[in-house]
Amino acid sequence: MTRIEFHFNATERLQYACRLLRKAHTQKLRIGVVGSAQALRQLDSALWTFSAVDFLPHSTSSEGADVQDVSAILLSEDPERCAGRDVLVNLGDEVPAGFEQFGRLIEIVAVDDHGRMTARQRWKHYTAQGYDLVQHDLSKRSLS
Repeated sequence: MTRIEFHFNATERLQYACRLLRKAHTQKLRIGVVGSAQALRQLDSALWTFSAVDFLPHSTSSEGADVQDVSAILLSEDPERCAGRDVLVNLGDEVPAGFEQFGRLIEIVAVDDHGRMTARQRWKHYTAQGYDLVQHDLSKRSLS
């Protein structure tokens, strides 16, 4: 069964996502990231600039399959394009289609009202499906 984690109270959601992706990459995990086209463009940009010493090999679903296959991190609006990866990170408002095929799903929840409201809806969906959810309150800890 997929392990579902909610990382909530992310004040700098994209910076937190970059740090989370760096940590997952150091653990040799292959990661898919889903969200809106705008959120993924912003994350793509942030991944290039967030650290002067770390390179996080990533690609977008608009790049060729050969590039996507060798990239540890794939950014895509379509969760199905991320199939076969270890972890799925959701930056979107909806429950990602096919999330059950991943070993782990991470929901990053911002502090704004819209982010919290849509996260509550996803939380209800997952619990109704019988998933035990793991909570990480980011206001109480930091990810290096």
